Amino acid sequence: MEKTTRIKVLMVIGILGMVHGLMGQDMNYSQYFSTPLYYNPAYTGINTGLRARFLFRDQWPSLPNPFKSYYFSADLGDRNLPGSGGIGIMINQDTPGAGLIKNFGAALTIGVRIPITSFLVSQIGIKAGIMQRTVNWGDLVFADQLSGKYGNIYQSSFIPPDANKRVVPDFGVGGVLQFISPQGNVSGNIGLGVDHLFKPDVSFLSSGSSQYPRKWVGQFDLILSTGPGGSSSSAMSRGSDDPLKFNIGGIYQSQANLNSLQFGVNLLKYNIYVGGWYKTTMTGVVNSAVALVAGYRYTFYEDMSLKFMYSYDLQVSGALQGTGGAHEISLVLEFDKLSIFGGGGGGGGFVPGSGSRRGGGPMECPSFY
Repeated sequence: MEKTTRIKVLMVIGILGMVHGLMGQDMNYSQYFSTPLYYNPAYTGINTGLRARFLFRDQWPSLPNPFKSYYFSADLGDRNLPGSGGIGIMINQDTPGAGLIKNFGAALTIGVRIPITSFLVSQIGIKAGIMQRTVNWGDLVFADQLSGKYGNIYQSSFIPPDANKRVVPDFGVGGVLQFISPQGNVSGNIGLGVDHLFKPDVSFLSSGSSQYPRKWVGQFDLILSTGPGGSSSSAMSRGSDDPLKFNIGGIYQSQANLNSLQFGVNLLKYNIYVGGWYKTTMTGVVNSAVALVAGYRYTFYEDMSLKFMYSYDLQVSGALQGTGGAHEISLVLEFDKLSIFGGGGGGGGFVPGSGSRRGGGPMECPSFY
């Protein structure tokens, strides 16, 4: 075997090994409360109206090739839907592997609502979508491209193995238990989700197999209000006279022998969000960070609002100190009374500032976010 051929083979093996290793876990967002469908499809339509969510994460910006990820979702809660739950869409993309790899996912989600009592409701959800993986072989430089005098000037004879793209179906399921106190000053939810349910094969080689690991997610959120009847941050409230609200929460994730935990608190007063969250891995090399959160909610009408939140991950221990932490920016556009099925909103249509929520019981209050 010629020397250059051996080098090519070793590089291909190394790159594929890196791809397999780096694709072992999903991107983890500090603002998990801004990306609920990403972790559990049962949150689809858990509150009435339409919510569109956008999030950008820039992780380890001090490195030459930081990890960047993008997330979008929109879900509609309408109690005239079959199952009285909701429907949604979700799109996410990230670029691990020093930019050599691009992950893309798109999915439809469905939520089915199962009332238990006036103050206790359960929802189950299903996610059905695709997962696409791409390797940018063109960004690599091989030995036969190099000149000892002029550097990278030749065309490589390297042929990428099989394909540079892999598209596979991907499914997930989940459940949520939502509750509120009779006085309305305490509410919350407990959820359990399973993503990549059938462990899709994402190998780039037709002769090989690489199953993407299943992910388990458990989370809880408890919302406390210092005033009566105000446990949830309603878009119909202008915020100036709202009581102080606390959101205490946590999320646990397990995927590919990597376990992580995040817990903390956010506060809301005068339409301003502030909070702090502690994040840590629980297996292998332990890395810990503190995520600091700040945001603002702007109300256009009594039933329309825009919520902006920014968070920064400050590494406090582990090998990732000095990487620059992570920045996250999220936008949530909320139409509290939007309905396209004649229910769950303002009586079948959408007129900003008018109408009332169908079945506006205690469980139909919008969430803290």
